[in-house]
Amino acid sequence: MELIRLSIHYGLHFIFPVIIAYFFFNKNWKAAYFIMLLTMLIDLDHLLATPIFDPNRCSIGFHPLHTYWALAVYIALCFFKRTRVIGMGLVLHLITDGLDCLWL
Repeated sequence: MELIRLSIHYGLHFIFPVIIAYFFFNKNWKAAYFIMLLTMLIDLDHLLATPIFDPNRCSIGFHPLHTYWALAVYIALCFFKRTRVIGMGLVLHLITDGLDCLWL
C-alpha cells in the first residue's frame, strides 16, 4: 500500500504539471512544465523539520511553505500573467501534497 501511495504522490508531482502546461500554455508548454517542476523547490522547507522526511506526516499546515496562508499567495500569483505559471505550479504541488494527506 505504501508503494502505491508513493507512486501516486510522486507521479502526480510530474503528471499534473505536464497536463496543465500542455493545455494552458500549449505554445510554450515545455518551458511552462520546466518552471512548474522548479516549483517543487518549496519542498526545501522540509529541511526545517525533524525528522526531515516522515512518510506518515501531512505536509499541509506543517511546513512553512505548505500552509494555507502560503496557498493563498500561490493562488494570487495565478491571477497575474507574469507569475501565472509559478502560481499554478505551486498550487498543483499543494493539491498533490493534500491528496497525499488523505491517505494518512
